[in-house]
Amino acid sequence: MTELRVVVADDSVLLREGLVRVLRESGVNVVAAYPDAESLLAEVADSRPDLIVLDVRMPPTFRDEGVRAAIRARELIPSVGILLLSQYVEVAYAQELLSAGTGGIGYLLKDRVASLDELKDAVDRIANGGTVLDPEVVAQLLGRRHDPLARLTPREREVLALMGEGRTNAAIASALVIGTGAVEKNVTAIFQKLGLDDSGTDHRRVLAVLAWLQR
Repeated sequence: MTELRVVVADDSVLLREGLVRVLRESGVNVVAAYPDAESLLAEVADSRPDLIVLDVRMPPTFRDEGVRAAIRARELIPSVGILLLSQYVEVAYAQELLSAGTGGIGYLLKDRVASLDELKDAVDRIANGGTVLDPEVVAQLLGRRHDPLARLTPREREVLALMGEGRTNAAIASALVIGTGAVEKNVTAIFQKLGLDDSGTDHRRVLAVLAWLQR
């Protein structure tokens, strides 16, 4: 298996060095680390990483430099995975990055990276083309649209929330302590009620749900 090449960008020295350390401890090849989006973009085309882990807010304005850099990096390297980190839930930024309709994207709160297993799981899933969303982001996305969601049963809402996190049917079954057959029936019902077709691939399924939530 080819070693995963990752670059990190965060203006906080402590967090940047911490990310590099935990990623390397989990077997990831961190090829570079940057304090701002500008220096990242200046070298990303040459370093050609498989995945970029970066803060949403970086110098000089500390607003959306990370999001802008992620979108630009995708233009330079369409296959690169993106994992955005944020101190707070900023749904608009998550929606903007996801609007391209492709996989290999993640959005996590910085608190999650304290768990090595959770961070490594997110990196692996994004590198394989999956979509990883923080549960808090999913909760806020679901909370934005009440009327169509009112058609869903409580169980279907639980399944939909886990789908939004990028979980497979097997993972959803494990989390809810139900059979995979029951999950499949709920997924089918969700797509029918929302007027969405199941494409058969997990990251497209998540993006379809997010696309509906953004309408």
